[in-house]
Amino acid sequence: MPRIALATYDPGALAHRDADLPVLVRALQDGGAEAEARYWDDENADWGAYDLVVIRSTWDYSWRAAEFEEWVERVAARTRLANPASVVRWSMDKRYLGELAAAGVPTVPTSYIAPGEAIRLPTGHEYVIKPTSGAGARFAARYTPDEHEAARRQLARMHAEGFAAMVQPYVRGIDVSGERALQFLGGRLLHASRKGAVLAPGTPYDAAKVAHPNLARWEPTEAELAVAERALASVPGGPELLYARVDLVDGEDGTPRLMELELVEPNLFLWLHPGSLERVAQTILAAAG
Repeated sequence: MPRIALATYDPGALAHRDADLPVLVRALQDGGAEAEARYWDDENADWGAYDLVVIRSTWDYSWRAAEFEEWVERVAARTRLANPASVVRWSMDKRYLGELAAAGVPTVPTSYIAPGEAIRLPTGHEYVIKPTSGAGARFAARYTPDEHEAARRQLARMHAEGFAAMVQPYVRGIDVSGERALQFLGGRLLHASRKGAVLAPGTPYDAAKVAHPNLARWEPTEAELAVAERALASVPGGPELLYARVDLVDGEDGTPRLMELELVEPNLFLWLHPGSLERVAQTILAAAG
């Protein structure tokens, strides 16, 4: 009987936000595994006692990146970790977009401003600032060219807390066709979804945001699949991926472009795609040997 841990975050006194977690644990147990959810920062967890540790919903990791990376290395030294530690390290910093663009993947143009670097902001179009290590639209905001003072205040706050920033043009296609998330399991498409725009004009960067507004099922186009598959093929260690989410938006020319990859702890949206549960459980069971 394989032992499997699904690593998640500690919600404290709040309700847990991963609705898929208990459903997936039960499905793994029904499939013959000794499966349980464990907080990734649980000091009492014996990670080496598991045949497989799946990073499932460690949704506070981006604010504790150094601690989380140490945990990843520690777990990977003791048992099998999915996704692999090398992939997790690479994908924790969204400066990987530059590598993918250089490899020919159509991406949203992105520049970076690390602490101490000169600040240059767009002057001819709306733009978005967000951290290179972040999730759930935290520390993300949308600005017009005449809002540089507010943008600089955000950058000062981020830099003071040790975050590098990424700057992208606001892709207006999001307001029309939304953002599509194509999820892959074992290298094959699992399902896809579409959500509306997250960043409303004037919303402060430190305000709470709805990460997946108006989420609905989506049937990906051939062009979307082509970009997603090209992006995943360019990931170092990509063939070892257990799971992946590819987030796409339409560029100014109407063709899909990569917004970002989610290779650490993507929401699976099994509640939206209940028919995917059995395949996810069976793939994890197979990975556990």
